[in-house]
Formats: sequence, C-alpha cells, structure tokens
Amino acid sequence: MGELRFVIRFLREHCPWMGALTHESLVEYLLEEAFEVAETIETGASSGAAGENHLDAMLKGELGDVLLQVVLHARLAEERGAFGFDDVARGLSAKMVRRNPHVFRPDGSLQDSFPATVEEIVQKWDAVKRAERPERQDPFEGIPLALPALARAQKSIDRAARAGVALPAGEPIPETEEELGELLLAVVRSAHASGFDAERALRGAVRNYQQQVPQHHQQR
Repeated sequence: MGELRFVIRFLREHCPWMGALTHESLVEYLLEEAFEVAETIETGASSGAAGENHLDAMLKGELGDVLLQVVLHARLAEERGAFGFDDVARGLSAKMVRRNPHVFRPDGSLQDSFPATVEEIVQKWDAVKRAERPERQDPFEGIPLALPALARAQKSIDRAARAGVALPAGEPIPETEEELGELLLAVVRSAHASGFDAERALRGAVRNYQQQVPQHHQQR
C-alpha cells in the first residue's frame, strides 16, 4: 500500500491528466469499476474449474481498479488537508469492531463465544446502527438516490423487512433466480410495448412506497 500511495502521489504531481482529477470527475470511474467487478464475478461463476485461474486474474485486476479509486479519493482529500488513506483505514477498522460486537469487544479483542446464526448477527448489527443514529426514524434513510431503480427497490424492501414494517403487496412468483430474470425481462418488454420507461416507473413506485411506510413505522 505504501508503494501504491507513492505512485499515486507522483502521478498527481507530474501527470497533467491525473493532476486534474477531482472527487466529482472520479465518480463515473468509481461506478464503472464497481460494475466491472460485479460483472467479472457474475460471468465467471459459470465458468467452472477450468476457468478459475483466468477468473482470479481478472478479479484481481478489477479489484485493483476499485482500490485505485479509493486511494485517489484519499489522496485528493490529503492534498487539501482533510484526511488521508490511513484515516480511512483506521475509521473502517473502528467501525467494523464497533458494529460487530458479536465478534469483538470494544477494545478490539475477540469475544469468548460467537453467535450461531446469521439472524442473530443481523439483529446485533442493526441494534448497533440504531444506537449510533438514534435520531433516524425513517428505515430508508441512507439509501443512495443515485442507485438504479431495481437496486433501490431491493434495498428498500430489505430495510423494511429488517425494520418489521409493511412490505409492498404481492406474492413470490418465480422459484429460481433464472425465472426471476425472465420475469423482469418480460416486464421491461411490456413497458417498452406500452411506451413506458421501466426505470422511471419503478423509481416512482419505490418513492411512493417509501413515503407511505415511515408514517406507519413511526406509529408502531
């Protein structure tokens, strides 16, 4: 990491293109690199054992591209005296210790025993998050508005389910992820045939759902 940070520092000082980068101009690259990691993982999942070495090489490269974005953003912040990469790493370590009391004591040492179920872990994680931000009443606060509509819908439903509030009406239809994909594709095809924008329509539905749920949630 030290070598990488020196490389980025020198590029910022001596490469005009790299030196002109800003937090704002880097956003598109951060999103692109994250999607490329996801694509590498998803397309490589069906490659089998024969393609594992190739997948590992691709994944290593794509993760490096994501790490580059983190180091660049930290360098930009360091140049203006805000924070540096070490501060990011220390903050993340402290956050992981704080939000995982089922594994760590407050001083960072390991607990004597650990939970047996994922459900118990999720409950502890959510309890710590609520303690950190007791003023949060809206279960959807913090979900990025810039998320694609489908990802925002999934995140909203997950938050609602964990908060114990009402979910949108409807029953599960597909039994496999492949069937779900075909169903979603058919919905988009229907939207196209009717002249609708599927992304915009789902954004509106999620927005309406989020506006309705907190009212009921606060009355509980």
